[in-house]
Amino acid sequence: MKTIAVVTSGGDAPGMNAAIRAVVRTGLHRGCDVFGVRWGYHGLVFDEMQLMGLREVGGIIQQGGTVLGSARCSEFRTPEGRQQALDNLSRRGIEGVIVIGGNGSQAGAQALYELGVPVVGVASTIDNDLVGSDITIGVDTALNVALEACDRLKVTASSHKRAFMVEVMGRDCGYLALMTALAAGAEAVVIPEAEKTPEEVAEVLRRSYQRGKTNGLIVVAEGAKNNAEKLDAWFKANAPQLGYELRTTKLGHVQRGGAPGAYDRLLATRLASTAVEYLCEGRHGVVVGTIKGEITGTPYSEVVGKHKSPDLRLLKLADILAQ
Repeated sequence: MKTIAVVTSGGDAPGMNAAIRAVVRTGLHRGCDVFGVRWGYHGLVFDEMQLMGLREVGGIIQQGGTVLGSARCSEFRTPEGRQQALDNLSRRGIEGVIVIGGNGSQAGAQALYELGVPVVGVASTIDNDLVGSDITIGVDTALNVALEACDRLKVTASSHKRAFMVEVMGRDCGYLALMTALAAGAEAVVIPEAEKTPEEVAEVLRRSYQRGKTNGLIVVAEGAKNNAEKLDAWFKANAPQLGYELRTTKLGHVQRGGAPGAYDRLLATRLASTAVEYLCEGRHGVVVGTIKGEITGTPYSEVVGKHKSPDLRLLKLADILAQ
């Protein structure tokens, strides 16, 4: 294989640039020309690609986001759009593609693979809901951003005897919320996989106040049925007696935009470099991730359309430690 392309797709994640760098430099080491595809699948459909060398990826390992960009592309979902992408790849002599991204991105990669393009995916999403990797690129950095925010909020909460309800990202997966709650010492966590009613949240805060705690912390996943917005509306409408004053903070995209920490840089580098090796050795149609500490490739048939949930046994541990 002499010419490959790298695509970053879906939500950006800290460490994506480290992965791009590893793809380019490992590819060049293997004697390949490497094209960077701009704006995700949009770049494949509309032929926005650039040949990348050593200097194009110099100084990007510490940067958050993706220097190649990412965007939604409705055209790629059509047979005509996918055919246009195939034509562009063929015209440039690109023989294989590496796709860095999460569930939606890997679904697009599978579509390319089924059309005959050698494709290898790299597991990258802060949601950590992708089957085929115990932890994905971006998760560790996003988790530490959320944890720092919770630590800071607990400081000001203690100064005023308040409680904070903090909403973190994660779409339909409660991994970030659960791990943030456990690491921050939260009183409770609300996630899609284990919903809590507003009354249950109120009771947790009430008991916390009665035990003499000077602050309260509830961590909520954005994808929960009772997310921060709905819980906040319920508290304002019902005004339960908590003891604490309650404030709500939504962290939002601040979790995705940070510079990657050491773990994400190393994880991205190892996964992306392995993806190039897989591609050059003829191992296609897999997503590269880590399982039990080992880098492995999981077939698209076992990844796409599946959903990984967090270990719910940790919910019980969080409840025990919140006493």
